[in-house]
Amino acid sequence: MLTREMAQAIVKETMNRLNRNINIMDASGMIIASGDPSRLDERHEGALHVLRTGRPLIISEKEANLWPGSRSGINLPIEFQNNIVGVIGITGRPDDVKEFGGIVKMTTELMIKQAFLATQLEVQQHTKEVIIEELIKPQPDNERIDQRLHLLNLKLSPPFQVLLVELHDRSIQNQVLVRQLEQMIGQKQHLVGFLNVNRLFVLLSGMTGEVVKKKLASIARVLERAGVSFRIGCGTEVCEREKISAAYQEAELALTVGSEGQRIIPYSEIQTKALICAIHDEAKRRYVKRIFPNTSPKLIHTLNVFFACNRNIGEAAKKLDVHRNTLIYRLKKINEETGYDPQRFQDAVSLQLAVWMYEKEPPG
Repeated sequence: MLTREMAQAIVKETMNRLNRNINIMDASGMIIASGDPSRLDERHEGALHVLRTGRPLIISEKEANLWPGSRSGINLPIEFQNNIVGVIGITGRPDDVKEFGGIVKMTTELMIKQAFLATQLEVQQHTKEVIIEELIKPQPDNERIDQRLHLLNLKLSPPFQVLLVELHDRSIQNQVLVRQLEQMIGQKQHLVGFLNVNRLFVLLSGMTGEVVKKKLASIARVLERAGVSFRIGCGTEVCEREKISAAYQEAELALTVGSEGQRIIPYSEIQTKALICAIHDEAKRRYVKRIFPNTSPKLIHTLNVFFACNRNIGEAAKKLDVHRNTLIYRLKKINEETGYDPQRFQDAVSLQLAVWMYEKEPPG
């Protein structure tokens, strides 16, 4: 538990505050950190005595020669979880340094405890990410998942909701962000973990659709407060663990197909558009070329806005910042160029598909 790196950090931190030389010895009495580098890896007999007795040892200048590898000062046991894991020594005249002893011992033990907790959190988070990696496989190993859920004292129960968070322009650390989201979700029926540097996976379980909506809104607020630029793809609710992989694919498609300006993108809202992703690229190019043989990007953008406004001429004209008559003229021109009338439902379907295909891969 008491590593050289940790010991050296404790020595540096403590010496900066006390302006006294500090030594830290491990459970074998070896000096593993010191303000005096020449003393590293020496056996400290005074520390061995502390380790045997469990009691502090004060060494005066006259007694220093009785303890090989030791100098005058005070040596105190470092305790963690009711075990002595090392010894900390403060060099100097005992009368001058013993008043610092209690503070140094307490500070050292607190730093070790904090380091241990941080390590435990890292291990737990790694275990969660291993579970997530298994869950999003087409054929997850349920036994492996259950073993790791048991280690974390977590239980996943249906229904399951997958959220995939795309992150950009952030300064908040991964662990801090995960901890904030977990605290907000507030129960043990969830998994939160990074898939890569810009993708965060969230699995909610055992929640009604209404609760999921509230949690989703809260997640968005946490990300906003953290100053993070984000988009959230939401898979459809599934009731079997084996279907989590499919829900994950849906959330990923939602991010791929959804509009860049849309922060929360439910797959249910873009599933028709998502079907286009399954069409071969060459087939999409041919379709776009057939529907829009000579149509300008300006008119295609007009169509996109018109359809986004549910074919409402007044609303679309306002969004495009043009006069209503100008929009009507453009729609008529589209009809003349393509042979499809944007205001006729069946023609609008063909045009909408072409617009979506054009968005993802403009014709060459």
